[in-house]
Amino acid sequence: MQVTLNQISLLLCLLSCASSFGARYTPDWTSLDARPLPEWYDEVKFGIFVHWGVFSVPSFGSEWFWWNWQGAHSPGYVQFMIKNYPPGFSYADFAPDFHAQFFDPDKWAEIFDASGAKYVVLTTKHHEGFTNWGSPYSWNWNSVDNGPHRDLVGDLGNAIRKRSLHYGLYNSLYEWFNPVYLSDKEAGFKTQDYVAKKAMPELIELVNRYKPDLIWSDGDWEAPDTYWNSTQFLAWLYNDSPVKDVVVTNDRWGKGCYCKHGGYFNCADKFTPGQLPNHKWEKCQSVDTISWGYRRNMKLTELMDLPSIIKDLVYTVALGGNYLLNVGPTADGVIAPVFEERLRGIGAWLKINGEAIYATKPWRVQAENATVLAWYTSKNTSTVYAIFTSDPMQNSFKLSMPKTSDSTVVTLLGNPEPLKWAPLKTTGLIILLPDLPFSPAKAWTLKLDGVA
Repeated sequence: MQVTLNQISLLLCLLSCASSFGARYTPDWTSLDARPLPEWYDEVKFGIFVHWGVFSVPSFGSEWFWWNWQGAHSPGYVQFMIKNYPPGFSYADFAPDFHAQFFDPDKWAEIFDASGAKYVVLTTKHHEGFTNWGSPYSWNWNSVDNGPHRDLVGDLGNAIRKRSLHYGLYNSLYEWFNPVYLSDKEAGFKTQDYVAKKAMPELIELVNRYKPDLIWSDGDWEAPDTYWNSTQFLAWLYNDSPVKDVVVTNDRWGKGCYCKHGGYFNCADKFTPGQLPNHKWEKCQSVDTISWGYRRNMKLTELMDLPSIIKDLVYTVALGGNYLLNVGPTADGVIAPVFEERLRGIGAWLKINGEAIYATKPWRVQAENATVLAWYTSKNTSTVYAIFTSDPMQNSFKLSMPKTSDSTVVTLLGNPEPLKWAPLKTTGLIILLPDLPFSPAKAWTLKLDGVA
């Protein structure tokens, strides 16, 4: 049988189309969970989380101010309002004072870049429902119609990308007091008016308008993913959205989803696994240990100091996670000097020790405590880093797990001279340390080349 050129072209087209269709994700967790995580996310390791919204105006207690005041009726919040605001003052009355008059997105981006972070995640909408962009689905309850009268999401995104950082967007699916959501809730989530009219159109608009590299979903836990239409959204995101090839998502897509479905796993806030997880994960932590949003009444003792942050970062990366560290700006748009100081301190440490963090993998052993506690990371097959977060107060340093060879070279990051070492009987080595350089982070890294 003679095959014409047109038939060959048609056959190739059909094969191409079939291949294309075969690569598409279907709106079910089996298909969506099989999507490979874009490589950039595992390589960057460290990011900055930013909680900013109308809650930054009262800046008291936490970013859950509205709920604690008028949902839970917590006495401390009720008394705060009685003492400081007139009768009849509503939460919406805070919005005009969300001025952001000192917000300089380029300055923020410079601080985040100086911290050594490689991605930034901004709160576009918290559970209060106020959107930090001019959402057409949030009339007069957004940062263009009210408060700052500017597109905060877009302005920060432009500044972040000028510094070649990845830009992520936090979005709360639910809103505490949205009447349409509350109506669906009253119906046992058998109606989906809020999802159809608000949650999904807004989320799709965020993706199309700002093209985020990461979507940090939240506020999902009261309703199942079938109510949120999460799998349909993710199938569109991975198949047809403008960020389909690069976007990363977390695991908060409906009641029972976290630590089970999605891209990487957040699990619970400040998740701290006891051993190496079998799935890519992220620890979100806040410099202010009490709140994610800015608090005028925070105390120095309630903030993480630099050594604590570095310990947390090292632990997380050694166990295969990413570390997303939160700061809450003021309603004026200022990153408090104490937060800036912490971020620049992290960056100074990473300038010396970053090769033990960025683009590393967990080693076959994650930690040991032969001299002092040391956490391991690795690159390629023969480079291992041992990071220790306390001064051993001695010149000899023992590591029992690495298997050395005649070609093994040991250095202290920041010190170019190879260190003297000797093998132990079966495995491990003992290293002669120089005087450790001063480290405000109280953490140092040994690099071991040529070990197994």
